[in-house]
Amino acid sequence: MYKLTDFKEQILITDKSVDCPIKSCNIKVDRQRKDFKRLDNFKCPIHNIYISPSTIEYESDLDNLLWIDKQDQALLYQIKTVKRESRISRDNSEDAVTWNVFRFFERNKSLDDFLSLVSSDFHSSIELILWSYSQKEQKGWSHLDMARLEFGENIKRGSEPDIIILTDKTLFFIEAKINASNKTTPSEPNNLKKYTVGGQKWFSKVFKSDYSTIAITDKKYELMRFWLIGTWIAKELNIDFHLVNLVLNDKELLIDKEFGKHIICNSHNRFSRLSWESIYNLIKDSNKSNSEADLIIDYYKTKSAGYDSNGRLKRTFKTIK
Repeated sequence: MYKLTDFKEQILITDKSVDCPIKSCNIKVDRQRKDFKRLDNFKCPIHNIYISPSTIEYESDLDNLLWIDKQDQALLYQIKTVKRESRISRDNSEDAVTWNVFRFFERNKSLDDFLSLVSSDFHSSIELILWSYSQKEQKGWSHLDMARLEFGENIKRGSEPDIIILTDKTLFFIEAKINASNKTTPSEPNNLKKYTVGGQKWFSKVFKSDYSTIAITDKKYELMRFWLIGTWIAKELNIDFHLVNLVLNDKELLIDKEFGKHIICNSHNRFSRLSWESIYNLIKDSNKSNSEADLIIDYYKTKSAGYDSNGRLKRTFKTIK
């Protein structure tokens, strides 16, 4: 995996070509447009990476991940059997960051430490479900599949929280964002599936606003689906629900207000914003120094985020040096 220090601070982007972004490399490749393609004319033969004006893509997913032992690779293979899409080999991939950070907590048996950022409860049973794959069930998490069907979704194309954490007390859905925003709208605005009528009209019990206002006018379609489905599953399991929007420190500053005005929160159902940087601070201040903690701390400090439209290198976590 390449770090910030491996990349050129500036690359030349022309109508026809793009520099290889690795320092001291003079290779230029054809410029990609629209969809990212893994073709030889877009590949640096020296560094074995596919290049676009905004990012690179590694030959293998494993080149972009910190945790790749046999157990990790087996889990990643199983996740891909249910995961809707994967760009985990791209340098600016949110999925890669999600894997690297949350597998760190799972490998170190410290998911309870992470939960301390969002919950004051003690959780005696904690299961991490990444991209809807349940390690306990060894398949897509059955409760999520049932909820998808209840609200008119196709199981293979249904709502997919990045991270689910199931405990004895609470169901956590964590929607992770780095480059993307929370502004999402339905591809078929007139197709409401069964969102407003499923679960015996569950929508009306957990939202203050109507579907069109939330999903189309305010463009909170994705968060709307996660709140709808998550609260319903938690009700079925007789536990609390907490939807967490995990974002960069300087992004989505008003999301608590912007989405919060649409939902019915109470002692059992909560929504909150959390920053990636607060997770870094948790790990750094935990006094649990080991090789894996040192590795994830260095990852935070040296993680690149591709290039901007002027060919300037971007840092993922700008405030962490």
